[in-house]
Amino acid sequence: MTSQAETEMPAHRRSRTVKRRLWGGLRQQWKLLGLFEIDQQHEFYGLTRMMKEGLAAAVQNTIDNPLTDELTEVDFQMEVTQVHEGFQMQTFAGPVFASLRRSLGMTEKEYQHSLSSEGCYLQFISNSKSKADFFLTNDKRFFLKTQNKREVKFLLKNLRIYMEHLESYPHSLLVKFLGVHRIKIPRQKKKYFIVMQSVFYPDERITARYDIKGCEVSRWTDPAPEGSHVIVVLKDLNFEGKYINLDQQRSWLIRQVEIDTAFLQRINVLDYSLLLAHQPLHHDERDQSHSFATLIIRAKNAWSFCLPLSLSPHCRSVHPGSSPTHAGLPCVPGAVQDEDSALLVSEMESGSEGYRVTEVHPDDGLIPLQELQGQASSAGTDSELREFQAQNRRLLPNFKNPLHVIDGPELRYFVGIIDIFTVYGFKKKLEHLWKRLRYPGLAFSTVSPPAYSHRLCQWVQAHTK
Repeated sequence: MTSQAETEMPAHRRSRTVKRRLWGGLRQQWKLLGLFEIDQQHEFYGLTRMMKEGLAAAVQNTIDNPLTDELTEVDFQMEVTQVHEGFQMQTFAGPVFASLRRSLGMTEKEYQHSLSSEGCYLQFISNSKSKADFFLTNDKRFFLKTQNKREVKFLLKNLRIYMEHLESYPHSLLVKFLGVHRIKIPRQKKKYFIVMQSVFYPDERITARYDIKGCEVSRWTDPAPEGSHVIVVLKDLNFEGKYINLDQQRSWLIRQVEIDTAFLQRINVLDYSLLLAHQPLHHDERDQSHSFATLIIRAKNAWSFCLPLSLSPHCRSVHPGSSPTHAGLPCVPGAVQDEDSALLVSEMESGSEGYRVTEVHPDDGLIPLQELQGQASSAGTDSELREFQAQNRRLLPNFKNPLHVIDGPELRYFVGIIDIFTVYGFKKKLEHLWKRLRYPGLAFSTVSPPAYSHRLCQWVQAHTK
């Protein structure tokens, strides 16, 4: 309620008073949720101020130097240094990450605004065993995580095949890396950090969060006290007796986890996590009656191909944008299947008669891309149609973070695979031997990449329905 004194204030002063009150309320909410505003008294204020300033300039450099049509080897090796007062910031492979951001339907201005808005960054207190520091942008859309030099070198070394994987599977559950940077402060140790898309965005209605590794040793976290608003990320043992209820989309999730973990096995990593969260669907979000065919027919009069992330108000897909590679013809991870287990693929007819719907019966949820492309007619827009067919591997909700969101009959799930930097080298092999002696007969995290991949896939199979 506005007081009499506030009513008598000039309009601009009243506005500032209201903003201060709202800001104070947000600060209190964040403290209750385990998020801490990094204000001038915070130990990380100086570092995050440099991050914001450096990132604003780095993204502006991308805005001023638009991407070319194709990425080159030079783009993957590029390192740009920008000098600021009191520090320097290096940006690694800037054009490559800008290309990925564009493929996600993200404009550079939008990205820049989130990273450098006036509001302070937030510190996220994680129960991770790593020594990394976690920060969130003020709108909680992007994570910034400090990394050591080895982890950054590993990511940059594998960046090309990571991009190839996302090109082949645009609906991959792998976390989306959006930038790699290094801050150099005179007479201090260099700070490396990465920028990632937050899997749990937006999080206003999320009711539970889990970090899943598919094992049991050290995989329990005490839940927050009843009635508490503190964010606690639970683990495997906390999820026992529960299920991810996806109904029609279960086969898609299982297959995509298999594909993504096979990629991680290929680069010889382990100890990654399947992040999982859920929130209840609103009543109007529970309508599962719209098949792919219905959506296409509904959209045919408004079809324009002008928005890369939009098919209709009810479904979205991904446009991969420029890519450095064309690694053969990929398969399409199991699309959302209708009740008759057929994938419905639209086919453009010549003239203005609209769309015809063709049924394609997939084998194990995979449809060769060339088979989809063969569906296109010889109409003038068939190249656009082929692109549409290739990218609509599943129906995505009309949501701010659609790649990591899967709707079941009752709940909306946020799903993503994170922490993909732990290589199975000599130290990890020794740790594996030691844990076999310490935890005989129990499942622990440090196992070979094939075993780790297989075990996580088994966990998803056993905990979905």
